[in-house]
Amino acid sequence: MSDNDVGRRIREVRVWRGLSLRATAELTGITHGYLAQIERGEKPVKNRQLLEALARTLRVSPVEFLANSYGPPVEPATETFTAMAELADLLGGWWVGEVPDAPTRPLAEVLADLRRFHEARNSPGPKVAGEYPTQIGTLSRLIRDLLAAAAEPAHERRALAPLLTAYHVAGSIAMRLRIPGMPSLASDRMQQVADRLGDPVWQAVAAWGRAQFLSGANRARQYELAVAAADTAPADRPETRGMANLTAAMAAASQGDADLAETHLTEASALAELVEPDVSPWPAGVMQFGRTNVGIFRVTVGVELGHGAQVAEVAEGVRPETISRGRQASFWLDYGRGLLTERAKRDEGLSALLRAEQLAPQQVHTNVFAREAVADLLRSSRRDASGREVRGLAWRMGLAPTG
Repeated sequence: MSDNDVGRRIREVRVWRGLSLRATAELTGITHGYLAQIERGEKPVKNRQLLEALARTLRVSPVEFLANSYGPPVEPATETFTAMAELADLLGGWWVGEVPDAPTRPLAEVLADLRRFHEARNSPGPKVAGEYPTQIGTLSRLIRDLLAAAAEPAHERRALAPLLTAYHVAGSIAMRLRIPGMPSLASDRMQQVADRLGDPVWQAVAAWGRAQFLSGANRARQYELAVAAADTAPADRPETRGMANLTAAMAAASQGDADLAETHLTEASALAELVEPDVSPWPAGVMQFGRTNVGIFRVTVGVELGHGAQVAEVAEGVRPETISRGRQASFWLDYGRGLLTERAKRDEGLSALLRAEQLAPQQVHTNVFAREAVADLLRSSRRDASGREVRGLAWRMGLAPTG
């Protein structure tokens, strides 16, 4: 196994396209020497802007650079992806209003199970063994039950909004596991539900979901959709307007526009002050908007814009323990990536990555930027005191043949 699967895959796609190293580098806006180092695995791909620029040059989705890059994960990949395939078939096979082949359960029972599902998933507590396969299997059953309930006129209004939140969870998990096409399918189903509800509040949630789930291959369009969602969201739901601004900030940062990203982060911060808790419980299982999430986005945007270890100043004010394990893992992952850019902070950066892994192993193992950071750390830490921990993490990610 290679220390740098992404660099190898970029070279494979470039050769397949018949482009020279120099031409590819010039079209991407980097030097051919830097691209050569990336392809040889001597330099990591550090941010979305570069990964997506290379994808545009080579006319492929960024996902193409991640093919066959998984090694032995903590959780069995086959179990997780089999469950995701079944969930994708459910989303593709049944529209809102159609009744899947599932025994009908009382709606009150289904809604209680969905509430417990959201609470467990958004809990800041310890990880549950087999998290992704268990979550996906439970989610599939809940969506079937809610589709059946929504097809009955007496239960339709009570079932639709919960169904929209379940579709959002499906899209979120698919994004984290990089399942092509499934996030946009989940977004489409969210819009179907919102159209049936005819409620501006849920229309805005669906509009934000569309922006959030758009592929990184089109950040300009993602930015447009996020701004439109923020502008049309009802004023009495600052959560939707806030999350739309955070999505717009990330889209701007991924295009290298620091000023525009800061504008949207500032707007999101102001909206977070209108929400009493650090993490809003509305809508259940979807946004987690509030001061904590704004702080996490500030760290992520800072890393994306190349602020490196300076993100530690922002991270000091973040209370990640108040938010879900997935968002906590995102915080520690990006915080660690920032610290790793400074040699004197590498041990702290490694500790942050290990903390992220404890919270959400598969989420970290399949994150391309985490993999690139660990591969780079592996090359530079073979003789360091922390080398054993680095090799262990690399092995669990499938980046090294020995642990």
